[in-house]
Amino acid sequence: MGTWLIPAVKAILPFVSEIVSAALPVFTTRKTEAPAQDPGGVLQQQISELQSAASQNALHVKELAEQLQKTVAALEAGAAIAESRFRRQMALAGLALALALAALGVSLAAIMLR
Repeated sequence: MGTWLIPAVKAILPFVSEIVSAALPVFTTRKTEAPAQDPGGVLQQQISELQSAASQNALHVKELAEQLQKTVAALEAGAAIAESRFRRQMALAGLALALALAALGVSLAAIMLR
C-alpha cells in the first residue's frame, strides 16, 4: 500500500459517517392506512427534506474537499523533502564512489611501484 494513502484515509475517516448519514436521508412517506387528505403537503415536506439533505451534503463535500486539499499539499511538501534528501544521498554516494575509485587507484599504484 502506498505511503501517501494512509494520511489521506486518516483525513477522510472522521467525515465518512456524516457523509453517509447525509447521503441516506429518511424521507417522509405516505401511509397507506392514512387517508390522503393533503398529498401536496406530503410532497412539499419531501421536497424540503430533500433540499435540506442536499444542502448538508454540499457542506460535507466542501469540508471533505478542504481536507483533501490539505492532504495533497502535505503530500507535495513531503515529496519535495524526500526528493531533496534523495538528491543529497545521491551526491554523497557519488562522492563515496569517487573516493573509493581514488583509493583503488592509489593502492594499485603502490602495488605496481613496489
